[in-house]
Amino acid sequence: MQIQTQYNYEKTWTTTNETDLLRIIEEEIGDADPKATLVYVKEAIKDGKTITVGSCRFKKKI
Repeated sequence: MQIQTQYNYEKTWTTTNETDLLRIIEEEIGDADPKATLVYVKEAIKDGKTITVGSCRFKKKI
């Protein structure tokens, strides 16, 4: 599954690889577990939902 990201100040969605997703999540949530959060994000967006973590939104690429 390809995941797209968009910060609050951006107007376009960007396809992001898993390494960068972990980095983004770590920046947004601090000391919490970024791998577990990524698993949650993947599970939540698989049905077409958009999830917000901090100031970044995640969605499944269509």
